[in-house]
Amino acid sequence: MGLYRIMLVDDEEEVRKAIIRNMDWEELGFTVVGDAENGEDALEKLEQWEPDVVITDIRMPYMDGLTLTERIREKYPSIKILIFSGYDDFEYAKQAIKLNVTEYILKPVNSEELAVILKRIQASLDEEIKQRRDIDSLRASYQGSLPILRELFLNDLVRRTTDINVIAPRFEEYNIDILEARKWLAAVIHVEQVERIETKELSMHQELIPISVRSLVEDCLKPYCRFAIFTSSEGITVIAAIDENNTQTGLINLFHDICKESRRVLEVAITIGVGHSCESLQQIGDSYQTAVDALGYRAIVGKGKTIYINDVDPMNRGKLQFDIKDEEELTAAIKFGSRETIEDMVRSLTACMEDAKVHTRQHQLYMLSVANCLIRLMQQYELNMDEMFDSKEQYEDILEGICRREDFADRIISVACRMNDAMNRERDNTTRKVMEEAKEYIREHYSDPELSVETLCRHLHMSPAYFSTVFKKETGQSYVNYLTEIRLKKAVELLNETDDKTYMIAQKVGYQEQNYFSYVFKKKYGVSPTRYRGGGSG
Repeated sequence: MGLYRIMLVDDEEEVRKAIIRNMDWEELGFTVVGDAENGEDALEKLEQWEPDVVITDIRMPYMDGLTLTERIREKYPSIKILIFSGYDDFEYAKQAIKLNVTEYILKPVNSEELAVILKRIQASLDEEIKQRRDIDSLRASYQGSLPILRELFLNDLVRRTTDINVIAPRFEEYNIDILEARKWLAAVIHVEQVERIETKELSMHQELIPISVRSLVEDCLKPYCRFAIFTSSEGITVIAAIDENNTQTGLINLFHDICKESRRVLEVAITIGVGHSCESLQQIGDSYQTAVDALGYRAIVGKGKTIYINDVDPMNRGKLQFDIKDEEELTAAIKFGSRETIEDMVRSLTACMEDAKVHTRQHQLYMLSVANCLIRLMQQYELNMDEMFDSKEQYEDILEGICRREDFADRIISVACRMNDAMNRERDNTTRKVMEEAKEYIREHYSDPELSVETLCRHLHMSPAYFSTVFKKETGQSYVNYLTEIRLKKAVELLNETDDKTYMIAQKVGYQEQNYFSYVFKKKYGVSPTRYRGGGSG
């Protein structure tokens, strides 16, 4: 096993430095990835550092250790948490136990005692990973997988071939507990091609990798929602129920964490496509198809992450469903592929005509069906047809299906590549418009202390994970930093132009606590708000 990542949180810098300095971290199996001076600071850094263990003091300004623990448990349930407390208070201990704190330690703690605790945690982490990688356990899981009839039923359900009258009875018969939810959504998990695995057991038994991924997904989803998991033609498939106790945004965030967990524990990259939600299980096939469509964006968004269809499909007007495999692959190449991919696909299609010994009329019908695929795609995405063709004559030739066979591939490639360019431009333009809308929303609502990335993403209909990535790419800074900058600029304006008290200005720019506002202000400008107003800034 490699070194586990650990993060320290304490409002006293000397305490943090002393703990870091006095422990032989590598000998204990850990590496310190960073430290934070309060709970708010720690939450902002968790996403960046991705620690396996957090050591936190219980008494800190702005956000105490128990509140921090509660927030960590919501987003990162697998992180081990150690709490230091200088207060032998039974109520604190009870709350810590309720929050599933790994260790509750009374101060002062010496290096020897902390080393024993860390060794215990290292052993626990080792055992968790060992269980994930244990070949015998994976084989037993494989043998004990769901019955064939259950798998067939779920596949028929997402392929829309199930009689609607038998859906509820079959769910009860196969003990699939996802009925009576507010809505449902499908996700498809694709295990990326594994080139090199350090773990000897998995590298020798790569056929078991999908089983280990499926086991990991089940373990991560169980505490959060009701779900059914099975293997479809497109990959490991999940149908999740959205109840009163969970949210679609939370589920997408959890899928994002599962991608990280697979990479960390199994050393396997997985991509998860998440489809549109539906309000009836009879429509789950539509959700499944849009999840498959989301996976098609891997070439654009990147592999090894969660791709939510609402994030990547700017048109959001539904999809034409083609039953013929060739049509599906051509559509995918035009929407997601490079010029080389499109050319290879079209050449492959036209090569079929060379091999087929049929009447010329059959060739013309075949070419017309390929051309019709492009025309329908243009209509679906509202592309300007005059810009897609070289000339009016080319358009008419292709529509009539009478162009010479030897010219057909070159003409189709030219049109398909123009379509691909237009779709990519539209996708980029839509992303920029959404980011401008996000910035405008922040400028209008910065004074709301409850403004969060989750609130903003509900307004934008995007997942927080995708939004955070795109926002930083477009603006060069994180959402939190951008919001803080807006608030502090407004605070400076109020300090210069009004006689408002500091606590009033704090409330007007979105800070409920005057002390935390002063802390953030001083961190930015080097002086407190009061000194800034008095001319202490320079």
